[in-house]
Amino acid sequence: MEHLKLENQMCFPFYTVSRLIIRRYKPMLDELGITYPQYLVLLSLWETDEQPVNDIAKRLYLQTNTITPLIKRLEHLEIVTRAKSDADERKVIISLSSKGKAMKNKASDIPFKLTEGMEISIDEMVKLKHQLDEMIKILA
Repeated sequence: MEHLKLENQMCFPFYTVSRLIIRRYKPMLDELGITYPQYLVLLSLWETDEQPVNDIAKRLYLQTNTITPLIKRLEHLEIVTRAKSDADERKVIISLSSKGKAMKNKASDIPFKLTEGMEISIDEMVKLKHQLDEMIKILA
């Protein structure tokens, strides 16, 4: 029954690291008035503005019914806008508002602040990220 011990579970360190990283993000995101999932939506939009909801959901490995409330809250905060696509009115296009665009500059130092005080080199972090990207490809 060794395989059922918590210390032998591959998923537990991933879960724990995820929670701890999100906890490090929290004070920085609190300054912006957004949550970590909302930050992920904004990262996608800062990269490519004016995206269909489905594209954002796919990129974040989320269902549209999970991402829609995040987007609605961002819209309520006047960070994004939602509009039906001219080409296909079944699609809803999400765009950054001027406030959302301005937030990009405010958020630009978050990745650097996140790693402050961590005793892991940038090279090690990049290598780990590539390994995780490969694992995501396999699992997805």
